[in-house]
Amino acid sequence: MTNPAPALPLAIEPSVKAALDAGQPVVALESTIITHGMPWPQNLEMARRVEQEIRDHGATPATIAIMEGRIRVGLTPARMEALARTPQDQVMKLSRADLPAALALGRTGATTVAATMICAELAGIRVFATGGIGGVHRGAETSFDISADLQELSRTPVTVIAAGAKAILDLPKTLEVLETLGVPVIAYGQDAFPAFWSRDSGLGAPLRMDDPALIARAALIRDTLGMKGGQLVANPIPPEAEIPRAEIMPAVEAALAEAAQQGIAAKDVTPFLLSRIFELTKGRSLAANIELVLNNARLGAAIATAFSAAFAADFDAGGANG
Repeated sequence: MTNPAPALPLAIEPSVKAALDAGQPVVALESTIITHGMPWPQNLEMARRVEQEIRDHGATPATIAIMEGRIRVGLTPARMEALARTPQDQVMKLSRADLPAALALGRTGATTVAATMICAELAGIRVFATGGIGGVHRGAETSFDISADLQELSRTPVTVIAAGAKAILDLPKTLEVLETLGVPVIAYGQDAFPAFWSRDSGLGAPLRMDDPALIARAALIRDTLGMKGGQLVANPIPPEAEIPRAEIMPAVEAALAEAAQQGIAAKDVTPFLLSRIFELTKGRSLAANIELVLNNARLGAAIATAFSAAFAADFDAGGANG
């Protein structure tokens, strides 16, 4: 006799549940950016600003984290502050591989892009705004260090808005892997693929769309065609906030060299690099990071609103024909 599966440990915050039940736009947000991406208290200030930006643009934010043995979809102000104050070494950085274990162990966990997509789908959220996705790391041909974010984009039907992939990565190989996996990579408002702090990576984006409604429609057509997976919307950082590639890359290369010298690997690489680049740019990288996340939140709200309008139109058409 097999043991029964445990109940789904999903706790949706009341305002998020109300919005979902009413068919209103909801935008998922990750929590790794809070626990591993920025120092206290900037992390809490940023998280609050991003949530407010989404509200100001007509959608409901849903920050996702693992707390008290539950998948928390939407955090109360108290939980948000508690997470932001928790020392980094006491928070698991969760992807697909370790999400179930964190829940079983009752650990506090921050969700990466991959884990956030999984949790968002469980809650019925189709749009997720983040900073930048993970991808193929430099030297992956020998280290095999490739982010699980790429596989997740190929299997989980969530539209992810990011300022491209993080500039610390091997961007050409990242785009190649996304193409192999069948993930649509859509640049918003330009032909170039952005590189996180910079608007132009020097690479062209496979697709371009300038209308949030078209982006939502493309995702819905994927559903109609029975195609698995989501889509990546590469939204360039605002011009006034960017650090041009020629300025940021020396800091990136210096940080990468230090990481190699110190033997830093796996999940520790990205937090180390972001911290070092912050120091090398005298804080400019953090300021740019905040602005690009806010920009992605605005576009996420617009795309989520377009999803809601499309669902409402389908419902009305069904009612009229029923």
